[in-house]
This record gives sequence, structure tokens and C-alpha cells, in this order.
Amino acid sequence: MKINAQIKIIFGKRERQNRGRAAFTLIELLVVIAIIAILAAMLLPALSRAKETGRRIACANNLRQLSLASRLYVDDNKGIYPMRSATDRWPDKFYDSYGRNLKLLLCPTDISRGQIPQTGSVSNNVADFSPRSYLINGWNDYFLGQNPDTDPQGLNEGDSMRENAIIFQSDTVVLGEKFTSAMDYYMDLLEGGGNDNDQVLEQSRHGGNGTVSTTSGSAGAGGSNYAFTDGSARYYKCPKALSPLNLWCITDSNRQYYAHIY
Repeated sequence: MKINAQIKIIFGKRERQNRGRAAFTLIELLVVIAIIAILAAMLLPALSRAKETGRRIACANNLRQLSLASRLYVDDNKGIYPMRSATDRWPDKFYDSYGRNLKLLLCPTDISRGQIPQTGSVSNNVADFSPRSYLINGWNDYFLGQNPDTDPQGLNEGDSMRENAIIFQSDTVVLGEKFTSAMDYYMDLLEGGGNDNDQVLEQSRHGGNGTVSTTSGSAGAGGSNYAFTDGSARYYKCPKALSPLNLWCITDSNRQYYAHIY
């Protein structure tokens, strides 16, 4: 009986000791929670940047498909781009060439923000009327050079841009990103103060901190995607598309003349 009693005492002490070692104090719990909170705060910005990087890459893929669609159109139309029009614009002209997939007209960053990018309020076709994150080169510097007296803004609506007039095929922008609220279809250098200076062109569309820049015409931390006349598309950090050369221009002299100075 004494032996059994002693065994129970020994095991009882061990159980109490084990229970004491397994328990956490309130201070220890608070320290663990604080460490988790610090780690979460450190990881969330990185996660946000990673998500925006994914959206930026998807956006570049959209522009690459649209750029290839423009190439198909040019090849099928004797080397000319669509004529400027107020009723039948480039989203409809390229419609068949990009497989009638209207989702290609949307930047994933727009979708992530829960905002519908604006487009022309008056249209007679589904492509032009669909939400749109991109705009096409208005080729203003070229058309101004053709008709400086009769077309001082280079907004020629009676002729088409010819492929063979583009000197730098791999470095001339054909399509780029626009502000969500802008309805413009064309990036016009000579409209008002120039669309590269006002609300249309977003140089820092994809912010460097995982956000979207809302400042136009300024050198930000992020950048934007651009499609080029050779069918390629790539991401440029702000302000590389406008400085030291303006890649929306055709001729070497205009690329320097319309370049932005920061």
C-alpha cells in the first residue's frame, strides 16, 4: 500500500510539472502575437507588389495581342493603319484580328480597382463601346508635317498612317495605357496641351509600390505598358517612353522636339 501511495505521489508531481511546462503565460502569448503582426506588416507590401507585377504582365500580354492585331490589319490593308474616324475606331477595326475577345481591351489593374474604364459614349459597334484601358497613336507629328497649314493639330481624318513612313518600327508606340476616366481613343500630341501632358497618358500606370499612380506627366516610381508598331509590347519605367526621346513620334527630329524634360 505504501509503495502504491508513493508511486501515485511521484506520478502526480510529474503530471503537475508537465502541465506547468505546457502552459504559456499571458506575456509570452502577447510577444508571439506581436511578432506575427510585425511579420504580417513586412510581408503585405511585398505581396501587394507581387500581385501588381502579375497584373502588369497580364496587361503587357493584352497589349502584345492588340499590337499583333494591328500588324494583321496593316498586312491585310496594303500597309496602312485605320483611318481616323468618329464612328468606327481602332477597337472595331482590329476586332476580328484579336479574336473578338473584348477582355483584351481591359487592363487587369483596372479590374482590380473595381472601376470600369471609360470609352466613347457614342458608338455604333460593340468593340468601340466596350470598356477600354488603351488608346492608339494619333500620329499627329507625321500628319502635321504633311499639312502644316490646313491641319495645325495633325488630326488628319482624310488619310491613313502608312507603315513605310514609320522609321523606328521597334521603338514607335502604337498603343498605350490611358487614365480610367478618359474616353479618348487617340493619343494626340497636339490636342490642347498635348495628351502626353494631361489626363490621357498614364506614365506610371503600374506603381512601384503596388498601387496605381494618379499623377500624369510626372516622373513616378512605377511605369506603364506600351505596344510597338513591330508587334511587340514591353513595360517602361516612367518616364522612359517620353524622355530622352518621345516614342510616340515618328521622325527622329520630332522624337527629340517633343521629348519631356525632367
